[in-house]
Amino acid sequence: MNPIKEIQNYYDYDYPDTTDTPTVSSPSCRDTMCVILATANVIIFVLGVTGNGLVMWIAGFSMKKSVNTTWHLSLAMSHFLFCAFLPFYVIYMVKDNWVFGFFLCKLQSFIMFINMFSSIFLLLIISVDRCVVIMFPVWAQNQRSVKTASVIVMLAWIVSALLSTPSAIYRNIKEDHMTTIKTCYYRYTDVKNQDHIAIVVCQFIFGFVIPFLVIVTCYAVISRKLKTNQMAKSKKPFRIMTVLIVCFFICWFPFHTVAFMELDTKYHSLVPTGQNIAAALATANSFMNPFLYAFMGKDFKRNFYAILSKIERTSITKLYNHFTHTL
Repeated sequence: MNPIKEIQNYYDYDYPDTTDTPTVSSPSCRDTMCVILATANVIIFVLGVTGNGLVMWIAGFSMKKSVNTTWHLSLAMSHFLFCAFLPFYVIYMVKDNWVFGFFLCKLQSFIMFINMFSSIFLLLIISVDRCVVIMFPVWAQNQRSVKTASVIVMLAWIVSALLSTPSAIYRNIKEDHMTTIKTCYYRYTDVKNQDHIAIVVCQFIFGFVIPFLVIVTCYAVISRKLKTNQMAKSKKPFRIMTVLIVCFFICWFPFHTVAFMELDTKYHSLVPTGQNIAAALATANSFMNPFLYAFMGKDFKRNFYAILSKIERTSITKLYNHFTHTL
């Protein structure tokens, strides 16, 4: 069995073994791809937990509640939750053995997909909200409220949970009795593979096609409105919109492409490499969004710098007190 196939953590789609051939697996993370993936996930874990945690702190405690802070707080919570589970994936890759049990095998899959759907839906909501504010400023000023935003966010999380449930249902553990090594994988029992196909198509439509089209349409409308009314004196807003759309596409299109490739046996030789690339890009999305969406706002940057200044002043004061005390 290809050892690279076994480290495809949460992107792995596998089927139950029907042979009695013993599974031979590397006892540790020694190949180059595994080391790169493990290192990348550790970096993403640190940046994601720190960045999203900072956004949650600023949006939840340092800023006045508003519609925008509601969007950013929920988006940061989604990514923070996903990043918090990354150590399980890293350990799984390094040990090449799922040691966390049946429940966490299902839960880690559910967390991964609820992060994917919730973050994408929230990006869609943010785009629509920005479009409404630009196109209908008077209506938006009268109708936008924190209560309404909270209800929308709650609905987005509920729909995300419903769409994530099928993947968790099919998650299972396979144990090799010769080596006692366990694999956390997707076990589709239907011969015609209809369940797998339905899940992949559903994820592609609701997790990429619809959100991407809506986001592109919203930013196209915003761009046209700004140009028509000459509201933008610089090209910075348009560059930001372009970056947001490109990052969304780059992070998620490879994920769905590889998922479709896996449905066709003629592409199976390319799937492991494709999964590695898709995993890195989709996971990186969890620490990129705080910087793209939150810290681009003036209020967020102002509060961020205020927190840094406070930390700096506190550190200097402690050092000074320690120095004077030692004298």
